[in-house]
Amino acid sequence: MGKGQIGRRQFLQTAGIGAASIFLGTPLAGCATTHHISTEHAVRRPNLVYIFADQWRAQAAGYAGDPNARTPNLDKLAKESINLTNAVSGCPVCSPYRASLMTGRYPLTHGVFLNDVLLSTDAVSIAQAYNRAGYETGYIGKWHLDGNRRTAFIPRDRRQGFKFWKVLGCTHNYNNSFYYADKNVRLKWNGYDAIAQTREAQKYIREHAEGKPFALFLSWGPPHSPYHTAPRKYKDFFKAEELKLHPNVPEHLEAEARKTLAGYYAHIAALDDCIGEILQTLKKCGLENDTIFAFTSDHGDMLYSQGEQKKQKPWDESILVPFLLRYPAALGRQGRIIDMPINTPDIMPTLLGLSGIQIPDTVQGTDFSGVLKGTQRPKRDPALREPNDAALITCPSPFGQWARKRGGREYRGVRTRRYTYVRDLNGPWLLYDNKQDPYQLNNLCNNAVHAELQKKMDSILSQKLKEANDEFLPGRQYIKKWGHSVNETGTVPYTN
Repeated sequence: MGKGQIGRRQFLQTAGIGAASIFLGTPLAGCATTHHISTEHAVRRPNLVYIFADQWRAQAAGYAGDPNARTPNLDKLAKESINLTNAVSGCPVCSPYRASLMTGRYPLTHGVFLNDVLLSTDAVSIAQAYNRAGYETGYIGKWHLDGNRRTAFIPRDRRQGFKFWKVLGCTHNYNNSFYYADKNVRLKWNGYDAIAQTREAQKYIREHAEGKPFALFLSWGPPHSPYHTAPRKYKDFFKAEELKLHPNVPEHLEAEARKTLAGYYAHIAALDDCIGEILQTLKKCGLENDTIFAFTSDHGDMLYSQGEQKKQKPWDESILVPFLLRYPAALGRQGRIIDMPINTPDIMPTLLGLSGIQIPDTVQGTDFSGVLKGTQRPKRDPALREPNDAALITCPSPFGQWARKRGGREYRGVRTRRYTYVRDLNGPWLLYDNKQDPYQLNNLCNNAVHAELQKKMDSILSQKLKEANDEFLPGRQYIKKWGHSVNETGTVPYTN
């Protein structure tokens, strides 16, 4: 395990707190008070603002080269951030990602390898780790870790330690969206929920600009389907017939893909404005230099690439997510690209490492804060003999739109800087050279010309499975082990 701890950082924090900002036409007050911390060796850990969308694939941003995406705020942020171009959602579906984010563990350790499964409290969560270090912690938006009761009240003992709480388990009705705070009273977000949740996050930042450092998590539902429910002003930006498609979209699906993508990019444009507003709030409150700001997603979306939809699949549109991380006080403001794979369980220890907080023993992921700061070199081995140069990708038990009867299968694989290699229960399945074949159109698996490469990749996968204590058994055995109740598609039935 990559556990570690960096020393505390000394810094001067001054804030020019000023006039109101404008949020999509709505005036917002500035920070509550002007504050100043003495230059006499002020010691304060950094704040954390962690924002993640639902089903935003890595390729869908202007800075990532997408000609369709309208993301000026993210494009600007990328110029000031570390861009983790191989950020991998190791089990690319909602609840498993969230459980790994909360615990720093792999899905077969925390048991949430399906949607709508309750995350246990046997690990030290990321909120608990920050709480122990003297932080205020908050969570706003989608949770999806409280079992199959998607719209029920979540009591304090099932919140993984978060203090501030304005949350619903799961909804995709973005214009008629509800949440709960401390009491079992259902409240409603005003309008498009991502915008209302962003306003709440801005308010939280302003109210916590002084005093203890804070760790705030903001979880948006879009751009997950339904794709055509963004505010009208954003939908008007995109015309289906003008959109450019990935070349791995089959010709007979192109019309449907264009229609779907128009709505998908509209959601993204709305969220990009939200990003800009939160960044502006941090600046107005004098917090931008000493705040770790992360933007990412729980997993991607196939959007008809490879003829597939949604997630759970092992192709890049599903497993790769955007990940921008800005922390000027420790990392500078010069944009940098790091192509070393980083997996979901690595996020918690890396954020704790950047924050100078001890990493709990329950964490399985690796602390890559040294790589981000430049004090540790990313591992590079042209022969691919270094197992930590790969991220493990898994589907322990396919369900829903990836159920077995619909072509889904259990798989394990690795994503390196250059290659993707995947096995299913019958043996090697996929091998791509993503440098030569970025849209994964040419499967090299079981090709004699690439036998040596396949052998090396298989060895890396075996090592990663050993590290994760993953025996790669049929999904039904894991369902039995954890006592999950599923229907004929392998899905945990949920209630609203």
